[in-house]
Amino acid sequence: MPVTKTAKRALRGSGRKALINKQIILKLELAIRSAKKAKSKEKILAAISLADKAAKKRTIHKNKAARIKKALTLLLPKSKTVSSKKKK
Repeated sequence: MPVTKTAKRALRGSGRKALINKQIILKLELAIRSAKKAKSKEKILAAISLADKAAKKRTIHKNKAARIKKALTLLLPKSKTVSSKKKK
């Protein structure tokens, strides 16, 4: 239990921050789960955006965000590109 006035204030602040961080992580996990299930471009891009935002706020580590983004980009539907190289 905190004794000093500043320790009590810090406890209140850290409790609020913990709640916000928990909400951010839960939102990210739900977005990742729905993106993996649906495999639609919109949901995948939304989950990538949430991973970036969580890393920017330092809720998750930037390397974890990079791993999440890499896994999600592999789920993106492949675009059909035709190489226009001519054989001589």
